[in-house]
Amino acid sequence: MITEPSLDSVLRLVNPQRETDRRWVHTALAKLAQEAARSADTHLLKLNFPGFHGIDFYFKDEAAHPSGSLKHRLARSLFLYALCNGRLRGGQAVVDASSGSTAISEAWFARLLGLPFIAVMPACTAPGKIRDVQALGGECDLVDDPAQVHARAAEHAARGACHLDQFDLAERATDWRGNNNIAESIIGQLALEAEPEPAWIVCGAGTGGTSATIGRYLRYRRLHTQLCVAEPAGSGFVHGWRTRDPLARASQPTLIEGIGRPRVEPGFLFDVVDRVIEVPDDASIAAAWLLEELFGHRYGGSSGTNLVACLQLAASMRSRGERGSIVSLLCDRGERYAQTLFDRDWLVARRIDIAPWNAALRASLASGRPPLAA
Repeated sequence: MITEPSLDSVLRLVNPQRETDRRWVHTALAKLAQEAARSADTHLLKLNFPGFHGIDFYFKDEAAHPSGSLKHRLARSLFLYALCNGRLRGGQAVVDASSGSTAISEAWFARLLGLPFIAVMPACTAPGKIRDVQALGGECDLVDDPAQVHARAAEHAARGACHLDQFDLAERATDWRGNNNIAESIIGQLALEAEPEPAWIVCGAGTGGTSATIGRYLRYRRLHTQLCVAEPAGSGFVHGWRTRDPLARASQPTLIEGIGRPRVEPGFLFDVVDRVIEVPDDASIAAAWLLEELFGHRYGGSSGTNLVACLQLAASMRSRGERGSIVSLLCDRGERYAQTLFDRDWLVARRIDIAPWNAALRASLASGRPPLAA
C-alpha cells in the first residue's frame, strides 16, 4: 500500500534549513521554559517604621534573580519575543543597548542558549557591570556618548545580529495580563497580608516596560492601587509625563544607572502612571546606603530612588490620616556599584555629600514627615 507523504515531510525535503531552524527554536523555547520553572519567585520583604504607624512597606527583592536584577524577567521576555517572531536563529549574535543590568541578564540568557552577545554600553557604566557581562561571555562595546548607544546597536543589527531592542520592545514583549509578570507576582504575594490591595506601587522607568506592565495589570484586575514612577530629577520621563510630550528631553544628567533616561522611551505609557516623584541623585545614593542597613544587603541607586519616593507617599498618606500599604522594588545588587555609589572617594570626586540626606531620611523614618521638600 502506497501512502501519501505528509505535508511536514514534504516541507522538510523542500527546505531542510527551515526545518533545522525550527528545531533549534523549539529547543531554545524549551530551555527558556525550563529556566522559568526552575526560578523561584523573588521574596516580598516587609518593613515598618516608627513614624508611619498603620502603613506597611513592602520591597520586592528582584536582585535575587539568577542574573541579579529585575531585568531577568525582561531579558527572558525579549528572547521569547525574538524567537516567536522568527527574528532569532541558532548561532546568530544578539545585541542590545544597555547601561548594565539588562545587558547582564541578556548575557546570562545568551549563554544559556549558546549565542554570542554584544552589549552596547556607555563608557561611564559601572566597572562591576562591565565585568559581569564579560564574565558571562558577553562582549562590551563601550560608547563615549551615551546618546549614541541606540545607533551603535543598530549598526550591529545591520551586520546580522538580532537586536533585542529593550527600549522599543519591552512593553510589547512582556505579557501584562499575567504569566508571572512582576505585577501579578506582587498582588499574589500580598493576598494574605492585612492590606492585600496596596495604596501605591512604586517603580522607576528605564525602558518604561515595568511601569507599563504594572499599570496595565492594575487596571486589568480593576484594583484601586495607584502607580508612582520614582525618577532622578530632571529626567526625560519627568518632563514628558508632566506635559504628555513624547519628545521631551532631560534637563540634567543623572548618576543613577538604569533610570533617568535622557528621552521618553517608546515603551513609557503616560496614562497608566498616576504620579511621578523627582528624587535628587544625592538622596537616592544616601537611600541606597540606608537600604544596606535596613536589609543587610546592598542594592543599587535606583532602589534608593524608590525608597525616597515611598517615604514621600507615606508622609502624604499619614498627613491625611490614611492607613494602607506601599510596595516597591529592590532592583539590582549593590555589589555592582562598589567602585561608584559605595566608594567614598568616588563620591567626594563628584562633590556628593550624602550626610544631609542620610539625616533627612532617618528623620523621616522616625517622624513620618516627608524627606523631600514640597
